[in-house]
Amino acid sequence: MSNTTPLETERTDGRDDPDAVRATTVGESEETIRPAWRQYDFEGDPKMSVRNLDVHYGDDHALKDISMEIPEESVTALIGPSGCGKSTFLRCLNRMNDRIRAADVDGEVTYDGEDIYQGGVNLVELRKRVGMVFQAPNPFPKSIRENVSYGPRKHGEVRTGFFDRLTGRDDREQRDRIVEESLRKAALWDEVNDRLDENALSLSGGQQQRLCIARCLAVDPEVILMDEPASALDPIATAKIEDLIEELSEEYTVVVVTHNMQQAARISDQTAVFLTGGELVEYGDTDRIFENPNSDRVEDYITGKFG
Repeated sequence: MSNTTPLETERTDGRDDPDAVRATTVGESEETIRPAWRQYDFEGDPKMSVRNLDVHYGDDHALKDISMEIPEESVTALIGPSGCGKSTFLRCLNRMNDRIRAADVDGEVTYDGEDIYQGGVNLVELRKRVGMVFQAPNPFPKSIRENVSYGPRKHGEVRTGFFDRLTGRDDREQRDRIVEESLRKAALWDEVNDRLDENALSLSGGQQQRLCIARCLAVDPEVILMDEPASALDPIATAKIEDLIEELSEEYTVVVVTHNMQQAARISDQTAVFLTGGELVEYGDTDRIFENPNSDRVEDYITGKFG
């Protein structure tokens, strides 16, 4: 990518794109540059939308004026160097940053058109619909069956009334249906169907991570957030997780943080590039981002010149 002359920018009059910036190259004619979130067009309404998001941890400005739209039933990868705000951004999508006392979040995040930061939002219901899978597998020290059925029990999808407890029936048929369906979707059923009452900690690392994905699926989310879900796994287990992510995107909206650019290129439909300072520098179709980025900074990062 050729070097460009520094640009002088000012707002346009907003007739075509109110968020666009008019850029004048010294000695050349004026052109309009679209901001990162406007560089990616897709059909239909976004599943989630972020506008003017800022996050501070005390004096640390972790995310700066982030805006982007996340298409439904697709994989969106978030890439960038360590400390650029990828995981902070991910946690904003289901308000997990609320658990961090120093975090101050400002801006708008909508899910199916509803602002999740407005007053009165039921956070339990939000995190059921926008589930999260963490970097390190974290199964409960319980049986495989209990790990998967825990969420539906907590949310009341498996009945645990007095009569069920008295008889010991506990609506086993309903529970077992949810367990099997979730494990099948997580591509784990064939490996554990005869071991459901074994402790989940007896599983391999890759199996534990797929169990955590099954646990997330058991409460019927629509969006699945994944924070480096394969970083602690060997190549074989990583390949299974990547295949699973691609399969899940046929039914769910998946947002994945990854440090592995090759992984992002393999599994995602669109990629957002965050760089040091909490900026979203570029967002668009994954093939274009990796083959022909608009930003010299993004090209330098992808080609390994920094990061």
